[in-house]
This record gives sequence, C-alpha cells and structure tokens, in this order.
Amino acid sequence: MTQTEPSIFTRIIDREIPADVVYEDDSVIAFNDIAPQAPVHVVVVPKTADYRDVVELASGDPALLAHVVEVAKQVADERAGGEFRLIFNNGESAGQTIFHVHAHVLGGGLSEGTLGSK
Repeated sequence: MTQTEPSIFTRIIDREIPADVVYEDDSVIAFNDIAPQAPVHVVVVPKTADYRDVVELASGDPALLAHVVEVAKQVADERAGGEFRLIFNNGESAGQTIFHVHAHVLGGGLSEGTLGSK
C-alpha cells in the first residue's frame, strides 16, 4: 500500500503539528503520547518514513532499530527509573493505526498482566 499523505508522525517531525518533544536527534524524535496509557507514555519515532512497521525496520535498518531501543532506554531512565515496557504494534489487527514505525515506551508503576492502561 502506498501512502499518499504524510503520516501524523511525519507532520510532527516537520513541525506542522505540535508535540511535547522529550528527545530529538538526527534520526529519531520522542514525544509524550497525546492519549497516555501509563504514567509515562512516550512515542519514539524514526525520522524516516521508509518503514511501516518494526519488521520492516529490523530487516531494512537494524542499526536504526537499535537506536530506537537505546533512546527508549534513555527516556525510561530519565522518566521511569529505568524500568519500562517497549511496545511496537505490528499490523492493523494488532492495534497499529499509523503506518510509520514507532515504539511506545510505557513506565511508571505498571503491574503484571496489564498492557499499560492506567
């Protein structure tokens, strides 16, 4: 499927849509989720729109995937005492609604058996 419109993440990267940015470098941006599912809920997004999901990213640019994980850890160290869940939704039936690869960093008092809801 070819995407004709830029994703909301591309629009955030391009500063067309505001976001509460908590980290940014040349290859990724991280910002607070607008509908948090946990006390800490940050989305880490590669600045390239070349990969729809984590499987494409893993095969196409494993170093970028490693960097996404590294940034997730840094965010969790700063905001959640270093303990976190890292979630990639992969496919529509798994809850992926934006087909620009991204990771959800959830932390801050989560309990076993929950996916992060407050």
